[in-house]
Amino acid sequence: MFKILKKEKLSANIYRMVVEAPRVAAHAMPGQFLIVRTDAEGERIPLTICDDDKEKGTVTIVFQPVGGETARMALLKEGDSFADVVGPLGNPSELVHVPVEELRKMKLLFIAGGVGTAPVYHQLKWLHAQGVDADCIQGARSRDILILEKEMQEVTGHLYFATDDGSYGIHGNVCVALQQLYDEGKRYDHCVVIGPMIMMKFACQLTKKLGIPTTASMNTLMVDGTGMCGACRLLVGGEVKFACVDGPEFDGWKIDFDQAMQRARMYKTEEGRLYLEEKEGETHHGGCGLCQ
Repeated sequence: MFKILKKEKLSANIYRMVVEAPRVAAHAMPGQFLIVRTDAEGERIPLTICDDDKEKGTVTIVFQPVGGETARMALLKEGDSFADVVGPLGNPSELVHVPVEELRKMKLLFIAGGVGTAPVYHQLKWLHAQGVDADCIQGARSRDILILEKEMQEVTGHLYFATDDGSYGIHGNVCVALQQLYDEGKRYDHCVVIGPMIMMKFACQLTKKLGIPTTASMNTLMVDGTGMCGACRLLVGGEVKFACVDGPEFDGWKIDFDQAMQRARMYKTEEGRLYLEEKEGETHHGGCGLCQ
């Protein structure tokens, strides 16, 4: 059992939990995810890692109830336990493989939207520990649903806020904010964007126009987390990839976001899942090795 040591509400419908999971924490790297189950009968829920403490043996998750199982998660209290916490899964951020000396010379920008702020924080914290202070644009519809503001400020070079209603920071979405920074003379060598797919789509279109190589995380597509279900199948540069086993991060300029969003909508119905499985044949599943 994996005990919940701390639980708090970050906004009206977003929660943070610190969970005791020593073996997961010992190997967790920025960009990776884990899978939790509330009990033996629960569904598998993939969640990107928000933070880890290797000394205390804990991992931090941030989630928003969007269905029955995540709603059950929200009812758990401090002292309760998850039946399973499996991970770390997926590939670490490509930035962890770049020599620190090179990272310190790079001008890095992160764009975070909604719950995507959680995995962005994990990457920014790791970079900060290496002496790299990247900039970040954090976007939300309004100020009251911005999360982790204090934590983000502690690990960024400059943190810019963008709200659709203008209640905080730059009035507009993250693309408006990026264009404004660019017009003011800001230049970046690389960008990482994590958040809702529609946000990532337009952010990647803008960074391509501005000539900023961009990585996007497709963690929002994952359902099973091991390649067995085929939910996170997507096209990257015309090639079939799976967010859970090949990612979750990919070259944002090469992702077919329209295909991914259309497919995600179809996957929500049983009829749509059956259609996709029949249409995609052998490429429907990923490289889990269990379903061949």
